[in-house]
Amino acid sequence: MNIKGLAEKHKEYTINMRREFHMYPEVSWEEVRTSKRVQEELNKINVPFKIIAKTGVVATIKGGQKGKTVALRADMDALQVQECNDVPYKSKNDGVMHACGHDGHTSMLLTAAKILNEVKDNIKGTIKLIFQPAEELAQGAKVMIKEGVMEGVDGVFGIHLWSDVEAGTVSVEEGPRMASADLFKITVKGLGGHGSLPHQGIDAVVVASAIVMDIQSIVSREISPLESAVVSIGKFQAGTRFNVIANEAILEGTTRCFDPSIREKLPGIIERIVTNTARSYRAEGSVEYTLGTPPTINEKKSSKIATKAVEKLYGKEAVAKLQKITGGEDYAMYLEKAPGVIAFVGIRNEEKGICHPHHHEKFDMDEDALVMGSALYAQYAIDFLKEE
Repeated sequence: MNIKGLAEKHKEYTINMRREFHMYPEVSWEEVRTSKRVQEELNKINVPFKIIAKTGVVATIKGGQKGKTVALRADMDALQVQECNDVPYKSKNDGVMHACGHDGHTSMLLTAAKILNEVKDNIKGTIKLIFQPAEELAQGAKVMIKEGVMEGVDGVFGIHLWSDVEAGTVSVEEGPRMASADLFKITVKGLGGHGSLPHQGIDAVVVASAIVMDIQSIVSREISPLESAVVSIGKFQAGTRFNVIANEAILEGTTRCFDPSIREKLPGIIERIVTNTARSYRAEGSVEYTLGTPPTINEKKSSKIATKAVEKLYGKEAVAKLQKITGGEDYAMYLEKAPGVIAFVGIRNEEKGICHPHHHEKFDMDEDALVMGSALYAQYAIDFLKEE
């Protein structure tokens, strides 16, 4: 099966679909048009599907022989970003943009569906094609899984187009690739008063400021220096005017790490520091800790299958190395249900002026890379299903 050749044959289709999705971006849980177009394209090639998780689509391609089941995943949602690119396919939805590459993910998986459907008689096993909503909220995968998308799945494969990787190369290393991404909200309760008489109140601003500083010691003093972790507070809200002692302060932040055991400890550590620091100032402190996504960890055997697939398609020189990333991905939730891998397909091309990071208002991609992604989706599925 010449998967590379088939991907090249469908190159124009892939790019056209990507540009259409780019022109009509939709935010999380509102991917109505996108979902409809995915369904229409699957209908054209007679690939059966069902709708789950509101706007999610799950298609199934059965091979000529019975065997294992592999799932291929693409996300569909866009971001609340005003696009500043001057291109024919610029977003037509004001204030919304595909600034993270999900338009490319969806178009590549549709092309992979075409490829796999054409060669299905020679495939041993079943392929699930997962078109997922709401990745940007870290909610879509959880709902898709709850509604049964991973039932009977033996392995899973996903792609993230990546602006820090050169076009024409792919990173599929084993081990931790992306961090967990959790969030927390800290509430400090003090006692209000006049700014000129601070001794009569309990200043929530001072207490919260102390908590901000004390939390900085978590990474430096409670986590091994051989491990990576981030604890950041991005929001500090308190007070009403210059001469009023604030009776309440709200802090909001995020934690990131690559080790599930560290992730498990962080809520308790933060709660201990908040409670005890607040108490030392005669105030009260509480924590609401919300689990977002676990770390994305590529399984060893799956990574080897992906590496061989890249080499088979584009040679050993196409295999790139990429440092692990502290960004999060809800694809990690699929990896908790079945072994698998996420591939970072390069889209950076300085000569074409394509060098802006994800979530930037001028984010774009070298569309030649979409062919590589389509081929890799299909090749991984075929190779995984061949494995005993």
